[in-house]
Amino acid sequence: MRFLLSLILLLSLLFAEEDALDETKLLQIEGNKYIKTAAIEEALDVQKSSFFFFWREKEPKINIKLIPSIRESLRSFLNSQGFYNADFEIKETEKSVKVIMDENEPFKIESINIASDYDLSKIIKLKKGQIFKAKDFIDVKNTVIEALLDEGYCSYDYDNKAYVNLERRNVDLVYLLKKGDICSFEDAYIEGLETIEKDVVLSRITARKDERFSTKKVRATYDRINELDVFDSVVVDVNRKLFNKVPLDIKVSETTKPYYFKGGVGYDSYSGAQAQAQLVKRNFFGNAQKLTLTTSYSKFEQLAEIEFLKPAFFHFDKYYFDLGFKGGYSNFEYLGFQEEKSYAKVYLSYLYKRTEAIGGLRLENTKISYIDNYDASHAPIYPLQEGTFALIYPYLRFIYDTRDDKLDPKFGYYLSAYVEYGLPYKADASNYLKTLFEARGIYTINDVTLSVVGKLGSIDDIKNGVPESKLFFAGGSFSNRAYGFSELGVITSPSGYTVDGAYSFANLSVEVNFPLYASWRGALFTDNTMLSRKKRDFNGEIITAIGFGVRYVTPIGPLKVDVALNADDPSQQGFQFQIGQSF
Repeated sequence: MRFLLSLILLLSLLFAEEDALDETKLLQIEGNKYIKTAAIEEALDVQKSSFFFFWREKEPKINIKLIPSIRESLRSFLNSQGFYNADFEIKETEKSVKVIMDENEPFKIESINIASDYDLSKIIKLKKGQIFKAKDFIDVKNTVIEALLDEGYCSYDYDNKAYVNLERRNVDLVYLLKKGDICSFEDAYIEGLETIEKDVVLSRITARKDERFSTKKVRATYDRINELDVFDSVVVDVNRKLFNKVPLDIKVSETTKPYYFKGGVGYDSYSGAQAQAQLVKRNFFGNAQKLTLTTSYSKFEQLAEIEFLKPAFFHFDKYYFDLGFKGGYSNFEYLGFQEEKSYAKVYLSYLYKRTEAIGGLRLENTKISYIDNYDASHAPIYPLQEGTFALIYPYLRFIYDTRDDKLDPKFGYYLSAYVEYGLPYKADASNYLKTLFEARGIYTINDVTLSVVGKLGSIDDIKNGVPESKLFFAGGSFSNRAYGFSELGVITSPSGYTVDGAYSFANLSVEVNFPLYASWRGALFTDNTMLSRKKRDFNGEIITAIGFGVRYVTPIGPLKVDVALNADDPSQQGFQFQIGQSF
């Protein structure tokens, strides 16, 4: 979702940064041989003007209030990097501060001694002869404890020591570990509920009684409870331990601000500017129920929608089901035709651990018509079936999600399967079967993230045809970024397409995301799309897009700007702007 508030926050931070640069002095660092200047600058909280303020010089500057603490901060940093005998001199003038350094020889790891009944070989990455850095040593300790807890060992006995020899300038490392017995979860104890029933919170708990203890399950439980969006604070405490049994002590505070509004803007090269507004009533008549009103507007789309969600509507044993309703009106203009639609659906959703299943029944009244005064070059090649379609169809979506973060994942995979079946409830009703499968994979190494997304869709027109808008189209942030949203119809060549919908669809996107500076990241990507008018035909022509993007990391996901072009026709270009990750 595109959030205007995030854009405002970003701009305010940037201009606040510009003001802060006015109370600084130039910082110069000389003499360092081993440690990169950028790392020293970061340790000293050095400021550089943002990418946006291109008219400013990029020279490093330090706030005058931090100058008295340079000596202490630099000494602490050098020690953490293994340079315990480093010397430096600080010279301050009216306009600048100069740091002249002599790192001397760093302290190195002389030996690593391990006594453990748990395999630490994949965790301890430190090597003999490596420069000893306190941060690396502490990171190993944290990683060992995290691995033990994730695998259920909450009764471990662990100790690690670093013996520093000042004369020989080396360090001996010792790791002692007894993993202990496997622990399991006990009952959950919930405090702070006033208008919300206990079952609502229990429905979000993934750490179930008698299951093997894991901090991953604890984190997932915390996230799921927060996603209810009805608590100002959530605490999930697992510090109690009773004979290798770990109770879940959950303390919540119900929201004191049930209403909130959020709005957003976006842009792509096809539909132009887009705006969205949303009003949410949390804890609607208690029990964590939510009412959401959404409107959006762009040159080609207008939408008004209402949604109601009732968590933990019913359950049997430990299986909980939510109840939802959504209804609304939309008017969307494709390149070759226009769709006007009113709709309503009721659904049940099941959410447990990494699995989500949603099933329901949807009613649609869809009107398909030619666009008034449309561009002749955008006329459909295949006959357009105009008229009103009254559809009734059950649908089912299944999701299995192992990603480590939904806003900006670094590891994991995501699988999704969707199917809907148009019921032949009367003689002229559309009878069809539509399926769509998706797989995502994300992997990060050395802060470089590789993401791969594949999609495969098919429609079987069994009887009486289907509305053109039910067919597959592509383009935009989630398929082919060289084109606008749903601009691509049936593909006829590596650079050609029609405005007609497709019965078969495939898309493969690959993106490499890498750090640039501070919160800025860059991306290189390729999007490959196939749309065929034939049923179950995945050997059609493919349009390939290549492009680059810039991301600014925010607390609610990356702010993304992507520029792409058709690899076979560079004159075809697309520009996408959004908040949130496509993977």
